[in-house]
Amino acid sequence: MAGPVPFRKKGKVGAPAADDGERGSADQRRATRPDRAAVGVRRGVSLVRRVGSGARAGATVLTERLVDAAPRIPVRDLATLRAQFPGLGPEEIADRLVAGATAGTATVGAGIGAAAMLPVPPAMTAELAAETLAVAAVEFKLIAELHEVYGVPATGTVRQRAAAYLGAWTEQRGIQVSKPSSVDVALSAQMKRELRQQLVKRTARHLPTLTPLMVGAAVGAVLNRRDTRKLAQRVRADLRQRQMPWEDLDAPSAP
Repeated sequence: MAGPVPFRKKGKVGAPAADDGERGSADQRRATRPDRAAVGVRRGVSLVRRVGSGARAGATVLTERLVDAAPRIPVRDLATLRAQFPGLGPEEIADRLVAGATAGTATVGAGIGAAAMLPVPPAMTAELAAETLAVAAVEFKLIAELHEVYGVPATGTVRQRAAAYLGAWTEQRGIQVSKPSSVDVALSAQMKRELRQQLVKRTARHLPTLTPLMVGAAVGAVLNRRDTRKLAQRVRADLRQRQMPWEDLDAPSAP
C-alpha cells in the first residue's frame, strides 16, 4: 500500500501544477496588456485628424489674415539690399536671402513641433494656424526681395504689389511684371481661392510634426527648410529668365 504523499514546499522542483497555472495567467495578462507605444500613436493620429479638420475650417480666416498682413510686411528694395550686402552680386545676395529665410522657417517649424508637447490639444489648431501664417510671411518677404534683387519688382500701389507677390507665393513661381494681368488676377476671388488651397496644403504638411514619438521639433524644422528652399529654387529659375542687369537699372532714363 502506498504511503502518504510527502509535503512539498513552494518553489521547489515538482511544485504543484497550480503554480504553472498562475504563471500562465500572469503571462496572458502581460500579453493582452495594451502596447503603450501603439496607444500613443493612435492618440496622436486622432489628434492630427482633429487638428487637420480645424485647420481646413479656418483656412478662409487664415487667408484673409494673410491678405491683410501682406502689405505691412517690410520688404527691402534693391538699394537697401545692395547697401546691406556690399560687394555682392545678384546671385550672392539671393543666396544670402534664401539662407536667412530657410533658417527662419526652420525655426518656425521647430516651434510647431514643440507645440505638440503642450498638454492642451484644443489649442493645437490655433497654434498650427499661427505658425503657418508665420511661414507664409517669411516666404512672402523672400519672394518680394528676390524680385528686387533680380531687377523685376512688382509695380503699382503697396496693396497691388503685395497681391502680386501673394500670387507668386500661391503659384510657387515668379511674377511676370510685363503682364498687367499678373496684378489684376492677384486681386481676384480666384486668387483668394487658390491662396486658401495653398495654405491648406502647407498646413497639412505641418501635421506630422504634431504626432507624438516623432521628434516633432526636428521634423518641423526639416520640412519647412526643405519647402522654403524648393520655393526659392522655382522662383529664382523664373526670375533669371527675366532678370534685368543692375547696370541697366542704374543708368539714367532717357529724357
